[in-house]
Amino acid sequence: MISKGYKAADPVTKLVEELHKLPGIGPKSAQRLAYYLIRVPDEQSMQLSEAIAAVKQRIILCSFCANITESDPCDICGDMTRDQTRICVVEEPLDVPTLERTGAFNGLYHVLHGVIAPMKGIGPDDLQIGGLLERLKGGAIEEVVLATNPNVEGEATSMFIHNLISPLGIRVTRPARGLPVGGDIEFADEVTLGRALEGRQEF
Repeated sequence: MISKGYKAADPVTKLVEELHKLPGIGPKSAQRLAYYLIRVPDEQSMQLSEAIAAVKQRIILCSFCANITESDPCDICGDMTRDQTRICVVEEPLDVPTLERTGAFNGLYHVLHGVIAPMKGIGPDDLQIGGLLERLKGGAIEEVVLATNPNVEGEATSMFIHNLISPLGIRVTRPARGLPVGGDIEFADEVTLGRALEGRQEF
């Protein structure tokens, strides 16, 4: 039995605190992960440390689409076989590989890195909206697909972007309602996503 005065070693406490900051990691999960890392061989814990360091050192944002990449432009923006007249706007980098697996879209992407959420202090200037508008100035883009998540924040963000794009005369569409309301693109299955993209509608 652990006494009420028991206090974990400072490095352990710090590790638990940092793990608890990760999305979806509660205090109990953070503790379990911390004590798991203590038990694993040094080599395994160093591999994790090196992987995290490599991501922070080598990963950058593509200067065109703002997706995460090792090279600029990213592989998608640099692929001239893709449809250069269409851009699919998504909330997070995780959404790009999810949509790519459907095989239903062969255009370009633009990653916002979030959504407008006033209650969290996130406004339009905190997102990659300016970069999107810059891409639309050349006149080569014929369609923008607003593939934000079908929840309150995602809908508000799509509406805001739609209002900015409308005066430019560019076709604005959204995935058909095959996506569950309140769900995230990241967790949708490929068939549902594929049908939603193929049946996209005018905004």
